[in-house]
Amino acid sequence: MKPYVLAVLLLAGSVPAAQADETVTINPGAVWPDNRGQHIQAHGGGILKVGNIFYWFGEDRSRDNERGLRYVSCYSSTNLGQWTFHNQVVKLADPENLGRGWVFERPKVFYNAKAKKFVMYAHLDDRSYQLARVAVLTCDTVDGNYQYLKSFRPLGHESRDIGQFIDDDGTAYLIFEDRPNGFHIARLSDDYLNVEKDVHLFTNHLEGGALVHYEGLYYCIGSALTGWNPNPNKYATATSLGGPWSEFKDIAPPEANTYGSQSTMMLKITGTKTNCVIFMGDIWKPWSQWDSHYLWMPLEIGDGKLRLPEPHKWTLDIATGEAKIEK
Repeated sequence: MKPYVLAVLLLAGSVPAAQADETVTINPGAVWPDNRGQHIQAHGGGILKVGNIFYWFGEDRSRDNERGLRYVSCYSSTNLGQWTFHNQVVKLADPENLGRGWVFERPKVFYNAKAKKFVMYAHLDDRSYQLARVAVLTCDTVDGNYQYLKSFRPLGHESRDIGQFIDDDGTAYLIFEDRPNGFHIARLSDDYLNVEKDVHLFTNHLEGGALVHYEGLYYCIGSALTGWNPNPNKYATATSLGGPWSEFKDIAPPEANTYGSQSTMMLKITGTKTNCVIFMGDIWKPWSQWDSHYLWMPLEIGDGKLRLPEPHKWTLDIATGEAKIEK
């Protein structure tokens, strides 16, 4: 093992018990139990890979959470099917006197190797969604207790739904929805504590932004601004993050409304035999948010085309990268 890999693993904190089966079955839309048998609470979330371990962060909407606090949970897996609960890494009281119904959504975690810090971004708002800021929290370990640092409007712009992207060269980007202007791809500063540069502004009014770099093309997915209600998510492509970008097209039959889900991330798996890209979406239940489910499916992607297949059970071999949909 290379020394720097060992160092990252040591920084990561506790590691899950070995998950023997490299091939797992994923059932999109179903209850997804963790190692305790409890439905995973990682809504609006994202994945960070540390060594050979995937960490899934998301909003914890558990019914027994204290009403005045906002929670983020962290889970780990080596195969993306079986998940071990680690910690409610955020248990945050109202950080800026935002008042009743304040909002803390869509947590995304980056690892800054230079500072040896894990940095979380999230959407911070008041109940009327007029604050429109990002919150920044940090931690020395991936599954420790993240400490609130600050909030701001990135580059002075409104920011609501956010997404994350780490390019093949390791550069970190924040995707954020800016209601007056569209949505942005922006590069983080070297320490990841600020948004440094606007790389591209889409004038389309989309949220739930997700990015992946696959076979020489960037693919970007976004969701229309329809609140909790699902809509036809769309994608565009470019050879450079700065564009020019293609026109947006549907990722699935528009009448299916993305099969009831909303994009939160695209996760690329590089295997020994092939590569696959997983669409990660949330099936929101606004009146019982603790029971919101997840739609994960392997995308049909390549040559500038992207399609989200109709959800069925599917298997993933994390080592080979092979994904097979059951019919």
